[in-house]
Amino acid sequence: MADSFMGKAATMEIPINSNGETLAEDDSLEQDLQQVMVSGPNLNETSIVSGGYGGPAGGVIPTSSIKELRMKSRGQAVGLASSHSAASRISNQNQTSQPFTGSGMHHSNSNQNMSAEETNRGVAVEKLDSVKKWGINTYKCTKQMFSERFGRGSRTVDLELEAQIEVLRDTKRKYESVLRLTSAMTSHFYNMVQTQQALGDAFADLSQKSPELRDEFGYNAETQKLLCKNGEALLGAINFFVSSINTLVNKTMEDTLMTIKLYEAARLEFDAYRADLEELSLGPRDTATMVRIEVAQQQYQVQRDKYERLRSDVTIKLKFLEENKVKVMHKQLLLFHNAISAYFAGNQQQLEQTLRQFNVKLKPPGSDKPSWLEES
Repeated sequence: MADSFMGKAATMEIPINSNGETLAEDDSLEQDLQQVMVSGPNLNETSIVSGGYGGPAGGVIPTSSIKELRMKSRGQAVGLASSHSAASRISNQNQTSQPFTGSGMHHSNSNQNMSAEETNRGVAVEKLDSVKKWGINTYKCTKQMFSERFGRGSRTVDLELEAQIEVLRDTKRKYESVLRLTSAMTSHFYNMVQTQQALGDAFADLSQKSPELRDEFGYNAETQKLLCKNGEALLGAINFFVSSINTLVNKTMEDTLMTIKLYEAARLEFDAYRADLEELSLGPRDTATMVRIEVAQQQYQVQRDKYERLRSDVTIKLKFLEENKVKVMHKQLLLFHNAISAYFAGNQQQLEQTLRQFNVKLKPPGSDKPSWLEES
């Protein structure tokens, strides 16, 4: 039996190490090493070396070290498998739970934020474009204005319309002078009427306290009261005249002058874009210049239409203003003349008839006085 054992031993492959020492046969060790080689960590990345860098002397790797390596490899393989399965479970849970938790809200919020950003971006671009257009337009108009002032540029002139505008401005200045004078006259005459009323009250009081001069004081008191009454009627007529002139000057004429200012601004813009188009037309005719000429032609047409429209508006308003001015001033001048003539002629009946003719309503006595609340 010993011989057979020795025979078998002679035919067996006995692994040896680098020093010639025999390694014990271990089937489980071989299987573990194969498993480590397949699923374990990369041995090139481990700290185990076979040379003289901290390993055993002579490059020998003991069996105990290999067993420890086997145990570590098993633990690392189990850890990697468990971590991989845990990560898979977490990923599956996230994938299954995502449509039912916050993904819809996240997408809706992101869509809202994107739409808000796009809206803000659109508003900003729009404002930037308007500022850019305003800057270009201001530059062109300023350039045209200085060119006209220094005699280097040409301007579009409508001689007939310009003459009518100048007449209107001169008429407005003269009407403003009449308005100032009649307002001053109203103020002075009001003070005179108030003085007459106070003087009449003083005469009436002295008539009661001076028996020897009762009749004389009484006559003068009645005269002053009559003058005061007629003066209030005349004040009503003058105030009506002043109010009508003020409406004509500061509303009707001013409205027409505002339209004239818009017309003059449109004329300046029209000439600025016309000069720009003429300057481009005199330059070279390459592709870029032709594009600029086409854009300038479109802008010129827009400004021309605006200029023509405002010129038509000014012509119509000047016509209606002239008709309205004649109608209003005819009535007001007749009222002023008849009221002044009747007052200074002492014709009370004619004065009252003039007020009724022109529908002038007098304020009740004491309406101009402040109330007791204002006095207190």
